[in-house]
Amino acid sequence: MKKLILICALPALIYAQTLNELIDFALSNNKIVQSKSLTQDAKLKQMESSQNAYYPTLDVGGFYQNLNSRTLGMAGDIYSGYAKVGVDLYDGGRKRNNIEKNKALLNSAKYNKIAYKKSLQLDIAKDYFNILSAKESLKALENKKTLLQAELARVKKFYEVGSVTKDDIEKLQAALSNSLYQIDELKFQIFSLKQILGIKIGQDIKEIKNSTLLEPKAVSTVTSDGIKAMIENSKSLEFTAKSLSSVYKPQLRLEDAFSIYDYGRSDATHLEGVDHQNKLMISFNIRLFDNEVVKKQKESIMIEKMALQKQINQQKEIQNINVKLAKSKIQTIKAQIKSAKSSLKSANSVYETISQKFKAGVVDNIAYLDALSVKTNAKAQYEKALNDLQIAYASYYYHANKNIKDYIK
Repeated sequence: MKKLILICALPALIYAQTLNELIDFALSNNKIVQSKSLTQDAKLKQMESSQNAYYPTLDVGGFYQNLNSRTLGMAGDIYSGYAKVGVDLYDGGRKRNNIEKNKALLNSAKYNKIAYKKSLQLDIAKDYFNILSAKESLKALENKKTLLQAELARVKKFYEVGSVTKDDIEKLQAALSNSLYQIDELKFQIFSLKQILGIKIGQDIKEIKNSTLLEPKAVSTVTSDGIKAMIENSKSLEFTAKSLSSVYKPQLRLEDAFSIYDYGRSDATHLEGVDHQNKLMISFNIRLFDNEVVKKQKESIMIEKMALQKQINQQKEIQNINVKLAKSKIQTIKAQIKSAKSSLKSANSVYETISQKFKAGVVDNIAYLDALSVKTNAKAQYEKALNDLQIAYASYYYHANKNIKDYIK
């Protein structure tokens, strides 16, 4: 029988996943992570585009002109092709500031992706340990069910010989039915948690292996990646404002155009044949007046930057508070574990005593059912406290801006 149970359990053991495996799979297959990767790629292309703006431009073109009635000095058919090379000699710093702006936006996208990955790790850890807590509660209820079934079978034998009343059987049956109800409810809760976790990871969750986190010791707090992303956005606003200011500075551009012409249906006033022309042009432009249009745009952007800086300062305070709360939560749960362990020990002792007395007929089934319920609840509470401590560890690592997966045993 034991061999059969082991053989049946082997597939679950083989396909069960650890917390580290779940996180690794999610970081590659989660749809939001993939979306943020694409956003980062888009920002990279924007930066590369702004860098390429420093290179000269080359344009080619041509035209064909046909006059139905040829005029004096104008050929009836004109064929032309041209090539034009242009380069900005000075643009007031517009290109340079655009590059810096796009670098900042690229960094912001990168930090947003990292921030989401760390947030995803925390969500997965919470779901994972909540599933473990629910499974332990289910195990405790199934053990309670087994004990109730055994007692019910035993009491029915006494009922058959008239040693107990039907009321005794009904009370045990009611307790058993209630346990079955709770078991079904808990099974659905576990199923729901697995479905939610599966969406975050990107695959169905079958079975999970027990994993634990290292206890935080001498862990330094680093500015969160979400705050870093906001700082980069602030930089991008500053460079956008500087780029706008370039319009008030001199704009100097050099262009060279080479054109070739050919003619058809011409006369003595316009000889046929290939002609060409090279045109070199240096253009200069500076804006003297626009009724402060650009100035107001720049002021608007700088106000946005100030508003964003307020949010950054607020988020820094929130992170510091969350780290302190996470540390306090760890200590609180450790104290709860001690209490829950002591409670479980007492509940087991009381149950053993009451169970023996109940079988001997010294106490009634009410006392037995109370002792069994206390034992079951104490067991579930203790296991939940252990898993809550793991969640507290994960929360601390997250608020300290660490990768939770790096601290899995």
